[in-house]
Amino acid sequence: MLSLPGNMEPLFGWISQYGYGALFGLLLLGIVGLPVPDETLLVFSGYLISRGRLQPAWTLTAGIVGSACGISLSYVIGRTAGLGLVTRYGKYIHLTPERLGAVHDWFARVGDWLLAIGYFIPGVRHFTALVAGALRLDYKTFAAFAYPGAAVWVATFLTLGYFLGENWQRAVALIQRYTILFAIAAIAVTAVLTLVLRNRARAKRPD
Repeated sequence: MLSLPGNMEPLFGWISQYGYGALFGLLLLGIVGLPVPDETLLVFSGYLISRGRLQPAWTLTAGIVGSACGISLSYVIGRTAGLGLVTRYGKYIHLTPERLGAVHDWFARVGDWLLAIGYFIPGVRHFTALVAGALRLDYKTFAAFAYPGAAVWVATFLTLGYFLGENWQRAVALIQRYTILFAIAAIAVTAVLTLVLRNRARAKRPD
C-alpha cells in the first residue's frame, strides 16, 4: 500500500483511477497556473508505468499533449489580453508584479530558450507563455521552443519515476530540495546546445 502525502492523495487517486485523461487535465491546469504539483504527478505516473498500471507511450503522449495545451492556452491568453489584463488578474494564479518582472528578466538573458527550460523552473514555467504572448512572440517561434521543451520535461520526470520505482517519493523530495540545481543544469545544457548550433550555422555560411 502506498504511503502518499495527504494533500496530494486525491490527485494521485485520480491518476490511478482515470489514468491518461486525468494526467492530461491536471498538467493542462498546472501549466496554466493552478496549484498542481506537476513534477510530482509525472514521477508518480512513471512509477505506475513501472508497475504496469499505465502504458509508456500513452502516458508520455498524455503528458506532452496536456503540457502543450496548457502552455498554448497561456500563450493565447497573454496574446489576446496583453500584460495589463494579465497583471490585473494575475493574483488569482499567483502572478505577482515581482514574478512578472523576473520572467521579463529571464527572457532578456536567455531569450526564447526560456520557453523550453522554463518547465524545469517552478514559479517560472507557469508564466513564460503569458509573457511570450503579451510580447507578441511569433507563434512559430513559440511552438519551436515550447513544445520540444514540454516533451523533454515530461520524459525526464516520467523516466525518473520509472527507474526509481518504489523509491519515487524520495525522488520527489530531492527534486523539491534541489530544484535550483535542476534549473542551473537545464540552463547549462541549453547554453551548450545554443553554442553548438550557432557554430554549426556559422560553419555552413559561405565565406
